[in-house]
Amino acid sequence: MSVKIGYARTSTTDQIAGFEDQQSQLLGAGVGPDQLFKEQTSGLSARPQLEAAIKAARPGETLVVTKLDRLARSVKDLLAIVERLEAKGVALRILDFGGSAVDTKGPTGKLLLTLVGAIAEFERAMMLERQRAGIAAAKAAGKFKGRAPTARKQAPAILERKAKGEKPIEIARALGISRASVFRVLKVAAASH
Repeated sequence: MSVKIGYARTSTTDQIAGFEDQQSQLLGAGVGPDQLFKEQTSGLSARPQLEAAIKAARPGETLVVTKLDRLARSVKDLLAIVERLEAKGVALRILDFGGSAVDTKGPTGKLLLTLVGAIAEFERAMMLERQRAGIAAAKAAGKFKGRAPTARKQAPAILERKAKGEKPIEIARALGISRASVFRVLKVAAASH
């Protein structure tokens, strides 16, 4: 039986349940706790734990992820990751690939992965195009307000809690916002003084 290396990722630290669920699924799929690489970072940011997982994988082993979007940000990115893994003799297994698992050990899995990745990228581009058209129509009608800046609305509460000596992580948890948002508000406040 080949060794399975697991990789779990969420985009933000707020996604606790999803992060824990990914880890649970990977452990259930045969990934050992010491072979589980995990991080909470945007897919657009550097992903040091993904790099560590790829580096740790040896020929004949399998890198396992729960879903495609936890691994790659685009078809180009996906194919580059698969190419790197193949060059090392490492397979990729996606546990939930449209309802069933897919494995790149065989040609059918590789084909399916490429096709579905291309369709997902096309679907995302179409969704963004529709979103831009909707925003343009709402602006033309004078109805577009944009997303409400939730952390900025809570700036007074953030500054008050900080003045009382609370740590940024405590403030973030108490107010239901990200730690990065707390730091952003504190940085703006410090710059204005």
